[in-house]
Amino acid sequence: MRKTFKTLLLALLILNKLSLFAQEPLILSLDSAINYSINHNKTLINSKLAIDKSSQKIKETIAQGLPQINASVDYTNFLGAETSIQLSPMAPPAVIEFNPTSNFKASASQLIFNGNYYVGVQLSKLAQTMSELSYQKDEQNVKEQTIQAYYLILASERILSVIKENKANVQLIYEKTQNLANAGMIEQTQAKKLSVMVTSVDNALKSTERQVEMGYNLLRLHLGLEPNQVIKLSSTFDDIAQKNIMQPVIADIFNIQNNMDYKLISMQGEIAKKSIKLKQASYLPSLVAFYSYTKQIKEPVFNMTPNHVLGLTLNIPIFSGGLRLAQYNQAKIDYNVSENTKALVSQQLTTQEKQLRYNYNNLFEQYQNQKANVDIAKEILENMTLKFQQGIVSSLELTSANSDYLTAETNYTSIALQLLNAELSLRKINSKL
Repeated sequence: MRKTFKTLLLALLILNKLSLFAQEPLILSLDSAINYSINHNKTLINSKLAIDKSSQKIKETIAQGLPQINASVDYTNFLGAETSIQLSPMAPPAVIEFNPTSNFKASASQLIFNGNYYVGVQLSKLAQTMSELSYQKDEQNVKEQTIQAYYLILASERILSVIKENKANVQLIYEKTQNLANAGMIEQTQAKKLSVMVTSVDNALKSTERQVEMGYNLLRLHLGLEPNQVIKLSSTFDDIAQKNIMQPVIADIFNIQNNMDYKLISMQGEIAKKSIKLKQASYLPSLVAFYSYTKQIKEPVFNMTPNHVLGLTLNIPIFSGGLRLAQYNQAKIDYNVSENTKALVSQQLTTQEKQLRYNYNNLFEQYQNQKANVDIAKEILENMTLKFQQGIVSSLELTSANSDYLTAETNYTSIALQLLNAELSLRKINSKL
């Protein structure tokens, strides 16, 4: 009984420790969040599997040109069938019975020359390179989405902390004002007006809390985490803003050759060009060597089958009714389309990069203005609070100053967030994430 109790107690302790371990939050800096998403994001996992599949596709294509060996065993029973042969009208017919037969056959073939095969191997290698480029693009997208979600949470939490601090101050002023109103020293309307301000701040607080939770859910999705996994961010919004807003990337010269979209469209052009060679190769003959061995396990009465056969098969395409020519012309058209698309993408990316720089510069100017506005609004609110306590200004003026301060803080954080995302977009288009 005592042993059973000890076992049960030990099991409960282990379960308790496992439960505590499962509830431990995942603490992530911005860099660690990016690394975690690269290793666990579901989209990137599928992209890695696509690379593995393309590697196997190359092996499959190469294997078609390697020796092919097959073996078979058969058994035939004619169910007592027989035939008769009469060599002369005067001679009695000779009856021949079909005996059961059984054969073992082995055959081997080797492709010696086939133009489609050699071009097909090159196309498979290009397809693998395409898969690798697609993975790099997906990785960039996942990095961008993870960083944006991280930024959103930090910005929302910054606004939330400002609102919480403001709510505490507003609540304290309201309580003091209510006490004065209850004592008959001021009118009740003053306290009622402040209660409206308290309610407004409280609504803003709840709305921001929901926004923070939405940001965490979005980050969990990009990280490949379970919905109930607790996350804590170790980086701060102000540190990230100070580090990234004045990145040297704004001064970099745009090199379109580094852009992932341009690399992908260029690779599609290479594949289209190789497809033309594939259609040209269909005009070439193909040559295959073969060997077969047959061993008769149960021989018939008359056996004239040779045991060993060696030969060559030469297939020469002569006329296809214009099929090959039409396919060749289609491949050329596809190549021309890919070249035009490449030129179009080049123009679009160049224009987009200029627009991103323009947006960044505009947002940076707004950021500097809003940063100054926050300091002014905060100073005005502190002065208004002091004057209200001294009875110099009304509750309406204090409410207006408090609203202006919250608006300034919200606008500053919003502009800073937009500026960080603009800087992020510039880094992405330059493939510097």
